[in-house]
Amino acid sequence: MEAVKLVEFDLKQALTRLMRHLFGEDLEIRWVDCYFPFTHPSFEMEVRFQGDWLEVLGCGVMEQELVCSAGAGNKMGWAFGLGLERLAMVLFGIPDIRLFWSEDERFLKQFRLSDIYQPVTFQPLSKYPPLFNDISFWLPAEGYTENDFYDLVRNIGGDLVEKVTLVDEFTHPKTHNQTTLGSNFTVGRVCQALQTHYLFLPSSIHKHFHKPQNDPRDFP
Repeated sequence: MEAVKLVEFDLKQALTRLMRHLFGEDLEIRWVDCYFPFTHPSFEMEVRFQGDWLEVLGCGVMEQELVCSAGAGNKMGWAFGLGLERLAMVLFGIPDIRLFWSEDERFLKQFRLSDIYQPVTFQPLSKYPPLFNDISFWLPAEGYTENDFYDLVRNIGGDLVEKVTLVDEFTHPKTHNQTTLGSNFTVGRVCQALQTHYLFLPSSIHKHFHKPQNDPRDFP
């Protein structure tokens, strides 16, 4: 057990030095206990990024059975795996990991440099702020679950929809079986200017929900 603690100490010291070499001595770091199948104990390293904790790597002391199978049974070791995209997010100030799969030339050209040591800070692509949309609708009489709505918003809005929040629920006092939900969702533009049809996302969602047979407004 003492040997494992020494290896764990060496692991954390080495990876802490690596991260602070990349991002500066003032970088805030914390270790989170976790599970990986080939290491024990296992940890995730998180760094402070834009006010939140961001996971950047996983690591741990290697299971001795693996070390023995490699012909080094008289030794101990540790392993780690880096999330290169997350390191780049911290290094260049990139706010959204989805940008790494973008083909938007405005994003790509920011990182075509003749000198690899030239400092780069990501420049936001869109002039448009996020859109905040409110929507309410009567639920179908049966066969509806809360995830149906969330899935529908994602299917229509795709990666543009950043957050969906249920803000209100109302059941008609006279019928007791007709309910309306009020929700808010945030639409953000990551790679290109807002396309017009996303401005009509609420009406597209409405078309997917059937109006109850008896409209509650018909009741006195």
